[in-house]
Amino acid sequence: MIDAISSAIAAGKASPAAGVAAAMAPFLGDPSLLAGRSCPSAPDTYVRHMIHDDAAGGWSLAALVWRPGHMSPMHAHRAWCAIGFYRGSLTEVGYRLPEGGGAPVPNHTALRRSGDTSHTGPDPGAIHRLVNIGSETAISLHVYGLPFDRLGTDLNTVYAD
Repeated sequence: MIDAISSAIAAGKASPAAGVAAAMAPFLGDPSLLAGRSCPSAPDTYVRHMIHDDAAGGWSLAALVWRPGHMSPMHAHRAWCAIGFYRGSLTEVGYRLPEGGGAPVPNHTALRRSGDTSHTGPDPGAIHRLVNIGSETAISLHVYGLPFDRLGTDLNTVYAD
């Protein structure tokens, strides 16, 4: 999968998210995709595990592990992102900023199942959150247009609930 992602990024423009999502899709049904990797969960929040960090620093691949009830904060990305849904299901809730200001308002919901993909460019208006409302642990694979060590500081604009 790493080679397919690298090729999609090389072929892409400034924001190769759609190409990366398409490149990930054929691998999402492989039950051995994360074989040999330890990706434990945590009781209170989802956990992000580095799978690959591009040597040139242009992108990273992380596995996010979500127990039932875990959710991300409401956020928008400052870098491109492609998501492949690997195990279980997650609900993706999209939001819009109301005219005249105020808190983001939900405007769409999508159930993301194993094998699905999603993507976005660096867009302050593309606000979303992922939620595991299911009864089993879910794993999603995220490719970000940033090195792994910058994800905690440079990736998201977080909105208060």
